[in-house]
Amino acid sequence: MDLDSVSSFSSLQALAKLLADPQEEDSDDNDFGSHSSSVSTVGPGNIGPAKKAEPTVTPDVKSGNRKDIWNTEEVPEGSEFDDIWDPREQPEYEILFKQQVGAEDIFLGMSRKNPSTACCEDMLIKIKLPDTKSSDITLDIQDKILDLRTPKKKLLLHLPHPVDSKNGKACFISEKETLEVTLRMKREFDFINFA
Repeated sequence: MDLDSVSSFSSLQALAKLLADPQEEDSDDNDFGSHSSSVSTVGPGNIGPAKKAEPTVTPDVKSGNRKDIWNTEEVPEGSEFDDIWDPREQPEYEILFKQQVGAEDIFLGMSRKNPSTACCEDMLIKIKLPDTKSSDITLDIQDKILDLRTPKKKLLLHLPHPVDSKNGKACFISEKETLEVTLRMKREFDFINFA
């Protein structure tokens, strides 16, 4: 036997002893084959001293009807509009951002406005509705949801930013067959950008 095989064999024995269960340490066998069954069931979490079992914690159950499957706070906003069985197709739409700028913003740079969407106040949503009259359009806007229904098209749009659902403008341009919806955004840090 040469020196390399002895050192590798002893390192394998040390590794097998490290990976062996603490219950099997009672038998002091130096035979490498006796540890092969325990090594095959050992994973990375078994290395080191045995861990004590942590007590299980039961989650708090809120008062209410115990037969309910979920709580109303757990349901995301807008999921009541999801209707996978509706055969109407989704229209083409485009989301644009608008900002109000003046000459002092563009030429003099007196305000902190820049071309990014962080400095935009309004969101413009253009929805193409071919073969549609303005009287056929049903539009419902919530803080993060735009729901549009026509006899042929249906659009449930989760908006990228919260909006002021009470104050907005919608204009149907019949020449382009496009509905333009302008909404004022209500983001958390707008007071910094528009100070």
